[in-house]
Amino acid sequence: MPAMPCDPAYDERIETALDPELRRVLVLGATGTIGRAVLSALLDAGLDVTCVLRHAPPPDGGFDHPRLKVEVGDLSSEVFLQGTLQGAHAVISCLASRSGTPADAWAVDHGLNSKALHACKRKGVTQFVLLSAICVQQPKLAFQHAKLAFEKELIASGLTYSIVRPTAFFKSLSGQLRRVSEGKPFLVFGDGELTACKPISDADLAQFMLRCLKEPTCRNRILPVGGPGPAITPLNQGKLLFQAMGKEPKFRNVPVGMMSGIIGLLSFAGTISASARKKAELARIGRYYATESMLLWNEESQAYDADATPEFGRDTLAEHYNRLVRGECNVELGEHAVF
Repeated sequence: MPAMPCDPAYDERIETALDPELRRVLVLGATGTIGRAVLSALLDAGLDVTCVLRHAPPPDGGFDHPRLKVEVGDLSSEVFLQGTLQGAHAVISCLASRSGTPADAWAVDHGLNSKALHACKRKGVTQFVLLSAICVQQPKLAFQHAKLAFEKELIASGLTYSIVRPTAFFKSLSGQLRRVSEGKPFLVFGDGELTACKPISDADLAQFMLRCLKEPTCRNRILPVGGPGPAITPLNQGKLLFQAMGKEPKFRNVPVGMMSGIIGLLSFAGTISASARKKAELARIGRYYATESMLLWNEESQAYDADATPEFGRDTLAEHYNRLVRGECNVELGEHAVF
């Protein structure tokens, strides 16, 4: 396993890694699964937090804390954002488009982050930690280009930055829980070994992002990060899920070409239908994740490199599946779910 760019031991209390002058952090995208984990980690670390939301949070949404200030308003307004930054020393952005379609991606992944960055510069906030994605290494989709455009803007901003590019999330690998529990086969593209990833849990990723607030080796860096290895293929993911359920593995192989055919039909229909265009883009996203590994890209070998993909944390996908089956946690699948 390669050495991590953030050096403190995982079990070390986060307070020891934080600057005593850093008291208030503003969090964007706090209603998403990673955003909520980051919010909890910051509060557990004893920091004061402001979270900026587009809509009022539900009463039981976990946004009631004495050190948490909730601001609700228009995130596209720099005037509003500047007001929310009062007293903040750093920003952590977990903003991401929900659908990944071009209009949504450019409005959120790039547009809202850009507005926040401009507000930071006007208010003198000097540190910005961005949640990006490892898939931008080989960009083929609108949301990847939107993320890269903001990454470039952040790097050129003059602020101290950390761009965190995680591999697969546990949530994104849990979409077939219901079909498997109903006795259906686990679906894999091709032979189930076309891709691999080192999935990372929400809690581990949140801890890694907190390290970026202080650890000097995390500053002004693009930081790919996965969970504890080894890399797992979809075939092995299915085996882990069946094992958690105490069932014999049962798979169905889906030809990648079938998805390409669906994309072709939807693209044709998209010439006259906005709904079809959106569905075509979602299908392209599904095909991308079915054919590209979520691992570090090696430019020299022109291949994904599992050994070079950094690892962080201790939560494993197998443990996550076991918790799901026992009903100890659940997942909220978004529009990116393939199955």
